[in-house]
Amino acid sequence: MISKTAWANHLPDKIWIFCFIALLCFLCGCFPGVREEITKYNSLKKLEQREYPLFTDQFNFQDLIFSIDKSLEYFKKVPLERKYQYGKEVFNAAHLITSLEIFKTFLQQDPSTEDLNQFIKSKFIVYKAAGNEEEQVLFTGYFEPTYEGSLIKSDVYKYPVYSIPDDLLEIDLSAFSDQYKGKKRLVARVNDANKTIVPYYTREQINMIEDFDTRSEPVAWLKSRVDRFFLEIQGSGRVVFDNREEIRLHYAKSNGNAYQSIGRYLINKDEILKENMSMQAIREWLECNPDRMDEVLHHNGSFVFFQEESGGPYGCLGVEVTALRSIATDTGLFPKGALCFMLSKLPDPSNVNFLSDINSVKDWKKASFFVLNQDTGGAIKGPARADLFCGNGEYAQFTAGHMNQYGRLFFLVLNPEF
Repeated sequence: MISKTAWANHLPDKIWIFCFIALLCFLCGCFPGVREEITKYNSLKKLEQREYPLFTDQFNFQDLIFSIDKSLEYFKKVPLERKYQYGKEVFNAAHLITSLEIFKTFLQQDPSTEDLNQFIKSKFIVYKAAGNEEEQVLFTGYFEPTYEGSLIKSDVYKYPVYSIPDDLLEIDLSAFSDQYKGKKRLVARVNDANKTIVPYYTREQINMIEDFDTRSEPVAWLKSRVDRFFLEIQGSGRVVFDNREEIRLHYAKSNGNAYQSIGRYLINKDEILKENMSMQAIREWLECNPDRMDEVLHHNGSFVFFQEESGGPYGCLGVEVTALRSIATDTGLFPKGALCFMLSKLPDPSNVNFLSDINSVKDWKKASFFVLNQDTGGAIKGPARADLFCGNGEYAQFTAGHMNQYGRLFFLVLNPEF
């Protein structure tokens, strides 16, 4: 029997070299299959012009121009020297204003696809979002729902939509130490028993406090607890009263708890098949299983508080989001307000059965269009996630409820050499 040492001595030199290189790659973090951590410094890859996608936009440029104006509104409110990271490069707000204004002026000429692509190649730098290992981004959707409600509690309208509670605190730790600069603020409350600062109440605790409406005045009352939950998920919505008047409610704050997907929970519990998962499927399951509603809803400890505002809905930039022109991403990785281009799929609005036929999801058409990065969300984390604002109405509800499409996302900025 040959000893291990003797066997090793018989290895060809090439095999030793291969083993050495493999070990070196592993130690350096470049071993095949090992992906480097995605940060704001490598979340975008600068493309050569030959790598640019074909820029085609299937929608009306007027909506895009409106959305560009909203990003301009945001950039003109921040310091002009504020920095925005595009992969390894940095651009300030002043440059991004110029970038959007030049792009907007060109759009007003209603250019052809050929002219549009030539314009971008001659004047713009294009970056591709890192996405997942296949450089793809999972696109989901959100919309502005409409629910029946009242300003007064009754036997019909008994589920409160809460405003910001009086006892909710936001703690900026950077005021205590520089080491916390750039960190997320803590959401907390004072424990009256021992005067200590503790995390704010979870969803389950809020639902268990019978007089919670005394510390958090309701802005409206809804018919359905499920409606209230989905209003929180969407972050904004309309409440229609019996007299047909309506108010618009927008996200004000949350209780600071991490968002947990009840859709994922129901899949893991084998209650809904992954391929059948949608907002509509979740609603149907909840309404058919009222005895398990607490179990499922309380899985998501996050709770959203609202305020009444005219206009909107508003994204994280404080400006209105535009149907099929605004996306939400992880703003810790991608630049706020940025001009983007997405390749994905959307349902065909000419298919009259798209609202009733779940199989129509399989027939979604390829879609390509420009969007602006104007929002974020608790479930939108990492380089491979983006949420498309779909607007309101039946088409928006269906699209947002069923959208679970992989695609590609690109970011555009004016070449500073132009």
